Amino acid sequence: MINGTKDTHSFWQRWWPYLVVILGALLVLGVAHDDQLYQTPILKIQSVKQISSDKQTDQFNNEDRQVEQALHGVITNGPNKGKHLQIDNTFLKSGATTLGYHTGQKVFLTVHHHQGRLSATISNLKRDTALAFTVWLTISLLLIMMRFSGFMALASVVVNGVLFWLAVSWNTNTQGGIVLVIFGGLAIVFAALTLLIVIGFNRQMLMTLLATIGGTALSIVVALIVFALTHERGVYYESMQYVTQLPRPLFLAETILGSLGAVMDESTDIIASLMALKTEKPDISAKQIFKSGRQIGGEIMGPLVNVLFFIFVAETLPLALLFLKNANSWGYTFNMTMSLGVVQSLISGIGIVLTIPLACGITSLMIGGHKSWGRLQH
Repeated sequence: MINGTKDTHSFWQRWWPYLVVILGALLVLGVAHDDQLYQTPILKIQSVKQISSDKQTDQFNNEDRQVEQALHGVITNGPNKGKHLQIDNTFLKSGATTLGYHTGQKVFLTVHHHQGRLSATISNLKRDTALAFTVWLTISLLLIMMRFSGFMALASVVVNGVLFWLAVSWNTNTQGGIVLVIFGGLAIVFAALTLLIVIGFNRQMLMTLLATIGGTALSIVVALIVFALTHERGVYYESMQYVTQLPRPLFLAETILGSLGAVMDESTDIIASLMALKTEKPDISAKQIFKSGRQIGGEIMGPLVNVLFFIFVAETLPLALLFLKNANSWGYTFNMTMSLGVVQSLISGIGIVLTIPLACGITSLMIGGHKSWGRLQH
């Protein structure tokens, strides 16, 4: 009986990630056939015919092509289920504000009834299947390759997502009056919960949390000092689109959350490496731990800063190209699309640099042999 229980436990321990993956695949299949769950009419496109294709040029010599399609499909849900429709669709090849459709896609409809005749216009593309497949693929890779560690990482993302939604709702209800308090506190909760879930409650978690909060706070303090000295010249808050509350506190809240991620990544890498080094060499001194951490930080600092830069470039590139293609100068394009991103990247970079000595100092103090901090200077 005991052997049977052990065998069952061993079976579940070995195969549970694959069972979750199979269950997820079935859920994706269900999402692909969930049309009846929507109240909005859905059309499955069965055939597409191109009617015309015309070249267009604007006053800035930007070239595009306008294409007109005739879409034939069948309604898959609601009271008009099974009825066939033909809908005309006009789109631009650039795809900036319009979409071209293909056979097999599903679209949401706005249905019109006129003199007993049924007609419709397309309101949006049905994207839930692609989204569900992407989520399933991500979860599958995490569970299969990382198993329990991947599950804990996924759990931290889910918890942080819920907390972020609650914080945004709270900020909306308070009309943005305490946005810095909300998201500043959220950053601390993010860091604590993420490290608690991923690492567990131990000395390494506490050291990483201290380094993360300290590095993020230092970067924001340095930024505020620079803003005060320069009177925020060159910081174009007006480029923040669709902002309906004071832009400066919102920008600082964005910067706190952006810096938090990079600083937490660096702190985790440095402290985990130093903890492993301490395990292999129990008699290592505080001075050696500090020097080793500084060397590790120097090696990972460059890639981290570049990651921030690449994320920033990827986010602003489409809008920057649009500005330039419409005869705007490089200076105006930079101010309106890139300047705030550059400022946030620089602040995060400052946090990355300052976190190295901070993480090394905290670790050397807490696990570094019997030598006092004062002797580290010799």
